[in-house]
Amino acid sequence: MIKELNNMWKARTWMKTNVPFLYSWHAYVGFELGLFDAFKRPVRVEDVADAYQLETDLLAQWVEVGLSLKHLKRDTKGRVQIARAWKLPGSKKDSPSSGDLLKEMMELHIPSLLSYPELMTEKKRHHFDSEKHGSTVAKTSTLLELLAFHLINRNVKKHNVSSILDIGCGEAGYLIKLSKKHPDVKLTGIEINQEVAESAEKATRSYDNIQIVHEDIHQYTPDQNYSYVMVNNLLHYINPEKREHFFKRLNELTEDQGIITIISPLQKARHGQQFSSAFNSFFMTFDNLYPIPSEEELNLIAENTGFRSEKPVPIIREGGWFITKWQKVSST
Repeated sequence: MIKELNNMWKARTWMKTNVPFLYSWHAYVGFELGLFDAFKRPVRVEDVADAYQLETDLLAQWVEVGLSLKHLKRDTKGRVQIARAWKLPGSKKDSPSSGDLLKEMMELHIPSLLSYPELMTEKKRHHFDSEKHGSTVAKTSTLLELLAFHLINRNVKKHNVSSILDIGCGEAGYLIKLSKKHPDVKLTGIEINQEVAESAEKATRSYDNIQIVHEDIHQYTPDQNYSYVMVNNLLHYINPEKREHFFKRLNELTEDQGIITIISPLQKARHGQQFSSAFNSFFMTFDNLYPIPSEEELNLIAENTGFRSEKPVPIIREGGWFITKWQKVSST
């Protein structure tokens, strides 16, 4: 009897612990189907189901969950509307937003983490499909750009930067922001994915000081070295055994006293350990993604590749995301 009561208590505890998941699930469904737009004003559930061509009973149940979570409210005529707009992701028209973060979590992170038992017992990994998930990841990366840009811009000013190389520049979000602030700085983005490089080139055609290069960094031979090299949200694509070789190459491309900044979640960091551990678990379910670095690993790589490392600065404390700055040690 005591064992059964103990099991029941554990079950209740887990139910309470996992209630927050309902908030995320409800917000994700609303974002994906545009339902928060549909319920901006009081409206009947049946009318929304008809207008959006949705299954009425499932929509009604989604509404019931929303009422219990206080995402939605019902008026005296039985009509429903959103109750706390500031807490909700809103419309896809507002992208990038928290809705894109929910989409990545629900469609990519959680399914991968749920496959852990199968992957462990069958001793296999998934393969990350960049074509399928690339646009979602790009949008969440844009959210990170918004938070990190002021730190990057501060480094440009502090070190009198004259040229910048963005490794894995994606669709050139950082470069476009930097061009607007610093039209006299030479900006180069290198991108190994041809489709993404073409998109970046198209987005930057009107910016005279931006050049996009479709090439592998190890084959890239610029006319001159750079005073600032950016490595943003990239290290989980590089095998830890090859990271030192990667940064040796970046040393060759960096001016004496030039700087490198690295944006990445960090293992066992002083902030956001829960999320950084979850990120690491997610990356490790794929055979072409790799564990995130620790501060100690980055410090050792910096020492071995000719850089002096500064203390990482948190960008998103709760998410365990940091920016780390290295300065190249003079060769003279």
